[in-house]
Amino acid sequence: MRVLMTDGSGLTARQTANRLWAAGHTVEALAPDPLCLCQFTGHVRRIRRVPSYGPDPLGWLDAALTRYQAGRFDVLFPTQEQVAVLASAPDRLRDAKVATAVPPFGALAAVQDKLSAFATLTRLGVPQPRTAPDADGWTWFPAYVKEPIGTASGGVRRVTSASELAEAASGRRVLVQAAADGPLAMCQSVLDHGSLVAFHANLRMAEGAGGGASHKRSTSLPQVREWLEVLAADLGWHGALSADVILTGAGPVFIDINPRLVEPENAWRSGVDLVGAMLELATGRHPSRQPEGKPGIDTHQLLLAVLGAAQQQKGRAGVVGELWAAWRGTGRYAGSVEELTPVSRDPLALVPLTLASAATLVRPRSWSWFAAGSVGNYALSPDGWERIVAATSGQRRDHDG
Repeated sequence: MRVLMTDGSGLTARQTANRLWAAGHTVEALAPDPLCLCQFTGHVRRIRRVPSYGPDPLGWLDAALTRYQAGRFDVLFPTQEQVAVLASAPDRLRDAKVATAVPPFGALAAVQDKLSAFATLTRLGVPQPRTAPDADGWTWFPAYVKEPIGTASGGVRRVTSASELAEAASGRRVLVQAAADGPLAMCQSVLDHGSLVAFHANLRMAEGAGGGASHKRSTSLPQVREWLEVLAADLGWHGALSADVILTGAGPVFIDINPRLVEPENAWRSGVDLVGAMLELATGRHPSRQPEGKPGIDTHQLLLAVLGAAQQQKGRAGVVGELWAAWRGTGRYAGSVEELTPVSRDPLALVPLTLASAATLVRPRSWSWFAAGSVGNYALSPDGWERIVAATSGQRRDHDG
């Protein structure tokens, strides 16, 4: 099949492309930047230019549908936050004969921003840390102040006092959440109209740039799977649904919900084919429920580790240390499989790592340029989300009229 990914900039897109290509599909991607991450792999045939999604999701949708029809693609695969505008326009997708897998817009709106997600999880009794929809009267520290719309740790600030909280909130609509102690688990599911067909969880074993996981280990979290099933059944969710969870001594607590896949390679290595399940949904099939993956499978992203060493102010020695350990297969790299750069079969994939390594060795602070450029290409902005909601409200009024 000819598959067009909605994003070519992020780590999830790059890993999704690996899996689609390996399954024999022809893969292209949408991106505002022709030098995005998916440009540097033989697994993506072409990058098709579109406007930046964040500030103008409706303009992005116009361009995406034009590219999809012009390229005669079989599937539009949602790999990032573009799922929000796709879910808002089912009539346009149908008229353009777009095959994809996205949730109903009402379901997506229930978890798209952090305040709505908090209300939805609270209504269903899903465990969360102590959380409040505003800063008034908050006395538990440390805490995290979260803007309603944010991507890849964007719009999240850690505060340790009332004065820091007041500065961070500053009269804006925010969510305040107490810090929870325990490891972070990244959990993903694929659902067929509310019914779970695939689930995977992995621990963040080391933190890379922007709070991402440079090293992961698959794990078994049946409690989290059950709560995601409760959430998905209530919302009638269709497509991918992910959650970040802290594994506290009292049990897992949910700290973030994402209406998309998040870096599916560790799942594949563990025996769970999230990408394949999504592709089946997009083509109108009903995938069989996949068995649980194998726990204890280690994977890593050296690119994220190198940028993380620079961000964490480990300097040139930290960057060199990551490269040396990965080359020798020692430390956290022992027995671990690379998620992004299988250079023996895809030598072009080595280019971003080479550039990032060279740049951070010369100027460690350059890590931010690499990280910000990727996220900026696909992150939904608060204004962008308001435009989607306004357009959806207008569509309902026109329909009712």
